[in-house]
Amino acid sequence: MKKFFAIVFLSVLLFATDYGAMSTQELLAIMNYTIVKKDQKAILDELKSREKEMSAKEKKEYLKNLQILKKQNAKK
Repeated sequence: MKKFFAIVFLSVLLFATDYGAMSTQELLAIMNYTIVKKDQKAILDELKSREKEMSAKEKKEYLKNLQILKKQNAKK
């Protein structure tokens, strides 16, 4: 039984995405293409935590993508 739970736990870890390990540019690139709401929220939370350290260019792209995302979600 312990082996079963160990295998299940490791499987969950393998399929979990660590957005904290991704670069800001990678997150900005996938921000509007994420279909799963849970993943979209995780990406937005990670970007929000990085907002203070973003360059002016990254922040501009982030805000632009955020507006696009809001419009997409409003249509649904």
